Amino acid sequence: MTFTTISSTKSHASERESFWEQIATEITAAISNGTYLPGQRLPTEHSLANQFGVNRHTIRRSLSNLCNQGLLRVIQGSGTYVEEFAVDLLLTKRTRLHQSLEQAGLKGGLQVLKSQTVVASADLAHKLKVPVRTKLLLMQTIGEASNFPLSVSERYFPLPRFSGLEASVLQTGSITAAFSACGVADYTRLTSRITADMPKVELAGLLKQPATRPVLLVESVNIDAQGVPIEFATTWFAGDRVSLTVNTHE
Repeated sequence: MTFTTISSTKSHASERESFWEQIATEITAAISNGTYLPGQRLPTEHSLANQFGVNRHTIRRSLSNLCNQGLLRVIQGSGTYVEEFAVDLLLTKRTRLHQSLEQAGLKGGLQVLKSQTVVASADLAHKLKVPVRTKLLLMQTIGEASNFPLSVSERYFPLPRFSGLEASVLQTGSITAAFSACGVADYTRLTSRITADMPKVELAGLLKQPATRPVLLVESVNIDAQGVPIEFATTWFAGDRVSLTVNTHE
């Protein structure tokens, strides 16, 4: 990876003070895009100092900041490593990704990768309790936490009931908020089926993990307050970043 060389000749104290923050941002980006993988050892402080064109004290401050954020860990006598973290997501009757991430002390978001109108196959029609060939909104989304991809989902919603859902998700980054905008104030999880799977190359790329590493696969159906199915989702979770806890009492 080619890092930005940060000149040490700037005269303003505020600019000098920001060197370590700029370096921390670039290292975070390198972790996010998979240049440094979970568990991987970073280059030495000396090597990083040469790459960025700064002194080792500045590098040390950047690494210390990222350690405090939980992105890196130091093993004495060995080096600095990318943290291997697992987010414990709670599957309940009211599963909400952002709430699980908040409980874990992480900031998360949802991005729409693509969306299109499709017609319901016999299987999708059965799950959503609609006639075969009913029009559905299909959205492919990616869920992130601290710039790490946690999951990729294919979500199906009946049309025309949820014709405005995509715009709301793009605006809010939240399925729950988008449902609310479409008149669904509350919804619950009817079923969750959890299995293990091997990802295809494209999916592994989106999750920024090797294709040889298993993922957790969750198929789920959500229903509104009247018991009408409103969403069927297939979600692949990065196996080394997510653990799933099922709570049957909520």
